[in-house]
Amino acid sequence: MDLKKISPYKHILESQQFDEEYINKVFELAEYMKENKHNVSNELKGKVVVLLFYQPSTRTRLSFETAANLLGAITEMTENAQEFSSAAKGETLQDTIRTVNAYADFIVMRHKDNDSSEIASTASEVPIVNAGSGTGQHPTQALLDLFTIYNKLKRTKNLTIALVGDLARGRTVNSLVYLASKFPGNKFYFVAPDNSRVKYGIKKHLDEHDVEYIETADMNEAMKNSDVVYMTRIQKEYFDDEEEYEKAKGKFKIGPKEMKLMKENTILMHPLPRVDEIDTAVDEDPRAIYFEQAQNGLYVRMALLKMLNDAN
Repeated sequence: MDLKKISPYKHILESQQFDEEYINKVFELAEYMKENKHNVSNELKGKVVVLLFYQPSTRTRLSFETAANLLGAITEMTENAQEFSSAAKGETLQDTIRTVNAYADFIVMRHKDNDSSEIASTASEVPIVNAGSGTGQHPTQALLDLFTIYNKLKRTKNLTIALVGDLARGRTVNSLVYLASKFPGNKFYFVAPDNSRVKYGIKKHLDEHDVEYIETADMNEAMKNSDVVYMTRIQKEYFDDEEEYEKAKGKFKIGPKEMKLMKENTILMHPLPRVDEIDTAVDEDPRAIYFEQAQNGLYVRMALLKMLNDAN
């Protein structure tokens, strides 16, 4: 494969920025990285990737760190920047980014504020990668999610995708809907507790682009009629009220009984971590692909770092 320059993007901030051509190039390069992950160590040799994480992370942080290392980059990490960086002293995000620019070729950032990546990009001369911003967006997760769907179902269009759980606060949900809605024929089921329904902005976006969606409290109906079931946890950390969290917690769960409702070729996904919304007994079902989904994050993030390097 010719690893030539294939990306015009300076930063990765939100799913809306990607067009179909870019997405297809990410997928092509991710497949290459999957087959050649130990043979690309010169691609980012000598580059420094700073992981600036203000919130906890396992899969996103480790996959970005591993991706950078496999490409030959040096990684530096602040795992709890909110507490153990100068943010604890009151330093603004812009000043932190300007400082880190002196040490980094790329900044991969997770932050509690929805507009954090956009703010960081205005202060940065090096690429900013949004690794999760509040309840807003998680664009690299959406790319790995769609890559996983494509790998399993061999298409990115004419899909029915059921999204279940905390749809009001789920940044992975937001990003996947924005991304998948770019492809013709895709439609969505939104299944959520009353206090965790999908945001108005998402529905407005779908209405403006004539994308079909159904809001329902019937998870069983959605599971029967979907090609993809995308489960999410109820995100306690974003609830201001314990009582409201308890109302939503445990509302929707998937176990072996629920899996029987799904079609033979329907896939069950989850961005992880899970709490109790998917029974561990489901893990043995070949349609449950959330751990494979997490693994795909490595290849997609390798591809994205390579493409950013070529573009900058």
